[in-house]
Amino acid sequence: MTLSEELQWRGFYNQTTFDSPTALDQGQFTLYLGTDPTGDSLHVGHLAVYMMVRRFLDHGHKIVLLVGGGTGVIGDPGGRTDERSVLPLNVIADNKQALATQVSSLFSGRDFTLVDNYDWLKDVSVLDFLRDAGKHFGMSQLVQREYIASRMGEDGGGISYAEFSYTILQGYDYWHLHNQLGVNLQIGGSDQWGNILSGVELIRKKEADTVHGMTAPLVINKSTGRKFGKSEGGAVWLSPEKTSVYKFYQFWLNTDDAAAVEYLKLFTLLSKDEIDAIQVRHEAELSARHAQRALAYQVTSLVHGDKSADSAVRVTDVLFGKTSFTDLSEADVELLAVEIPTTSLDVSVIDALLELDVVTSKGEARRLLQGGAISLNGKKLTDDITLSQQGLVKKGKNTFILVR
Repeated sequence: MTLSEELQWRGFYNQTTFDSPTALDQGQFTLYLGTDPTGDSLHVGHLAVYMMVRRFLDHGHKIVLLVGGGTGVIGDPGGRTDERSVLPLNVIADNKQALATQVSSLFSGRDFTLVDNYDWLKDVSVLDFLRDAGKHFGMSQLVQREYIASRMGEDGGGISYAEFSYTILQGYDYWHLHNQLGVNLQIGGSDQWGNILSGVELIRKKEADTVHGMTAPLVINKSTGRKFGKSEGGAVWLSPEKTSVYKFYQFWLNTDDAAAVEYLKLFTLLSKDEIDAIQVRHEAELSARHAQRALAYQVTSLVHGDKSADSAVRVTDVLFGKTSFTDLSEADVELLAVEIPTTSLDVSVIDALLELDVVTSKGEARRLLQGGAISLNGKKLTDDITLSQQGLVKKGKNTFILVR
């Protein structure tokens, strides 16, 4: 399968300056993708564009990943209705390091170049910037950009000159990388289309060279209609400190049936043959959730590693009664301890239930025991006992206490 065929099959071929998809198969590209350090972690909404770039890498093209330490000082106004808060420089520096670590992990073991635009933007004077870049942008062109027009309209929150200039800064980055590293293709999310065109036009005007841009599609959660990557509790982050490995795995496992195969194409490295085989099993037996299980494992493995993905599977199987608590490793128990209430050894079952607000009284606890609604490591309890070994106390189907 050629690169253009794969991008179209997976659903990545979106906005582009190419006249035809097959242009991707007729030359060598050095492409770049940039991310500003406005936070200390990527979230799953970022993943589609990174996976799109990964396809180019797998087809032999050169990759430059940019962490925007310079543009992050300003902040991208795209997708916002008001001015972005200015982050302190020390926070930007910390975020920059965290993002650099994450993007390196996503492409671990593969050949790519990691750059920071602060390294060149910090040395550009105002006069140089206005002469070398600003002179090539017409105001009428800039104010028609959707995100600028919306901010300047009657219902807009206004826009500062700093954020207004952001698109020119990003164009300057493309021009710099084109001259220094031979970059001839920029890829971004669909909200970056206008910024990408700024670089394409700047290079055409200054260098008389033709370069290109492409965007990954905006992924919409089909069940909620919201921008992909948001859950009821907020964004789903790649950092395990912000979203635990278990919750990350569960996010993908809870994908609805209509979107599961589509997400396998967008967010995993599985081949067409592998995904087609999963789709056949998925559609033949929806209740078994074959596509969701493959999706959850593959993305968790990509982001957190095979060991963490295996652990998330085992913990999930224990909580849903498919395997025994005794099958868990100590690392699995550590993962589980983050997710459910925990009590110490040598307390009674009734005291543990009461202490962790699983019941409201000792009388209620005794009635649950007598009714067979309480179990320890899969075995029903009928009397109060002292919890003397590590295990999992379960009330009903979905309430758990970890004993450790």
